[in-house]
Amino acid sequence: MTTIALACQEQLLPGTDLIQKYALATALGYQGIELRGRGDLAFARRLPELRRARAAGVVMPTVCVEMDHFIGDFDPTRSADAVRNLRSQLSVIAELGGVGVMTPAAWGMFSRRLPPFEPPRPPAGDRQVLLDALGELAQHARAEGVTVFLEPLNRYEDHMVNRLDEAVALCAALGLPSVRVVADTFHMNIEEDDMHRALRAAAPYLGHVQVSDSNRFQPGAGHLDWPALVRTLLELDYQGWLALECRLRGDPVRALQQAATVLRHALPRRAAA
Repeated sequence: MTTIALACQEQLLPGTDLIQKYALATALGYQGIELRGRGDLAFARRLPELRRARAAGVVMPTVCVEMDHFIGDFDPTRSADAVRNLRSQLSVIAELGGVGVMTPAAWGMFSRRLPPFEPPRPPAGDRQVLLDALGELAQHARAEGVTVFLEPLNRYEDHMVNRLDEAVALCAALGLPSVRVVADTFHMNIEEDDMHRALRAAAPYLGHVQVSDSNRFQPGAGHLDWPALVRTLLELDYQGWLALECRLRGDPVRALQQAATVLRHALPRRAAA
């Protein structure tokens, strides 16, 4: 049976550097650290630090973009800058032996749930901007041997890509294996009618999974059924990571330990061994 590896985002881990953070992460039951990629090419400027970490054995499979503008921005200059940063991050994660970089279409730019309710660009325009950006990124990712992961966000954070099937439709339109979908359990809890059915439908395009509970805190702090979710992923022969992206309730180390314990216990014994 497939073993699913656990990662923790770097900002959640106490420690002065990635080497210390990784020592704590592995002690708590994680196998990798998911990095955060800021704008202005800041991630590439971290290369000396990241190379030292890799030389010390730190496993860094993925990068989650952390910028104030994204590929679906209404401003073409800002969209192009997001693509430029993601291209750089894809090259860096490839050098580190990782698997890819994830991005939403946008975050905090527009929501149909708040006035003025109708965005300044029509849906066809949204789709074309995303296809153009993802197409360029997918070609670069393929050349680097890594993947760009598109993450749907809930309706209050983005108006373009909210559900897995919407992200899958963009991947299918591109037809390139170097662009895949991220399933984030917090956003899915809001947007998907049936999380398990959504995962099964997206399975051919599912490349990464980020985890937090229903309330955005660590797994075990909310009401999601983790054994059922993990069982679905195992049934799909999911080959990627489960990366912890959440807020922490309570003492950080205890919260991280709780999350790892909940996720490990959700795995069948022979998969977790």
